[in-house]
Amino acid sequence: MDQHLIDRIYECSFAPELWPSVLDELSVVAEARGGVLFTANAKVVNWTTTASSRERMEIFVKSNLFARSQLFSRTIAARHAGFMSDHDIYTDEEMATDPWYSELLWPLGSGWTAGFVIPAPTGDMLFLALTRARTRGPIEPAIIRQLDTLRPHLARSALMAARLQLERARVASETLELIGLPALVFDERGKVLAANHLIEGLTDHIRWRAQDSVSLKDSVANALFQQAIVMLDIESPPPTRSFAVRGAEGNAALVAHVIPIRRTARDIFVRCAGVLVLTPVTLPQAPPIELVQSLFDLTQAEARVARNLTAGQSVEEISSSGGVSPNTVRSQVRCLLEKTGCHRQAEVVALLSGIAVPWG
Repeated sequence: MDQHLIDRIYECSFAPELWPSVLDELSVVAEARGGVLFTANAKVVNWTTTASSRERMEIFVKSNLFARSQLFSRTIAARHAGFMSDHDIYTDEEMATDPWYSELLWPLGSGWTAGFVIPAPTGDMLFLALTRARTRGPIEPAIIRQLDTLRPHLARSALMAARLQLERARVASETLELIGLPALVFDERGKVLAANHLIEGLTDHIRWRAQDSVSLKDSVANALFQQAIVMLDIESPPPTRSFAVRGAEGNAALVAHVIPIRRTARDIFVRCAGVLVLTPVTLPQAPPIELVQSLFDLTQAEARVARNLTAGQSVEEISSSGGVSPNTVRSQVRCLLEKTGCHRQAEVVALLSGIAVPWG
């Protein structure tokens, strides 16, 4: 048993960026061309790979092969606590009709696989696979047995990395509680990974659902929240999304902020996609322009319009005092409505009139 390789495997628990080099070392053991480690659910595949397997993995993700191939469902159904080779789950005829081989491996010169699967603590499935050149032939039972001596270490390291990420999510939510902010951390599906006690107490505004999901009782705000979750998964999402959350009587009681967590190598195991922070509104006076601007991601001109509306000015008065046309102000008001999640100017005024200055 290679103690150096085992030490490197455990090092990945705390430094996930080292997984590609460990996959390279495993590929040498298996006489393979490369390897990949990924977690997957019905919506998202998060992965890391050796440089030699990157092209194959990019094709795998873009072509939705995870959903179309039977390789993973068969591997899970086998419930085997160890590495499996292709012939453990397929006949040659079945391999020829499965897109994992016919569309991905074979066109790129690969053809033989050894891998294992374990459930991750997030409910996702974690896969590690090594692929060999088709001309080299199937991965031999002796090599499978050698890989199996490493599997317990690989599984423990990957599961430790996942648990550490969940712990980081919990610490993040509790840190926000220390500064008085109700908050929760969620993944790309909107599943709650961690929540602090402050947000758990907002039962008048939040509905806790099955499978660790959450929604806002204000239907308009909830639609904006769900939309924001989807937007976090695009290439260039907005830096934040903020909107009003109304109480039972229709008054703006909270301001919600959906803040993305940028991707890192650690997202292989637990993708903390974003944070929902809720800011109570309590102070009956127009807030400072800087606060309005920061809360809702407004431009300086939009923030000025918001502040002046709250102070009781009409569109014409704002136009005159700002030296711009009424149409420009109306355009800024439309942007203001969209960014705050309001439908009418009166709602914006009601919302901003209740925003407290948290340090005052």
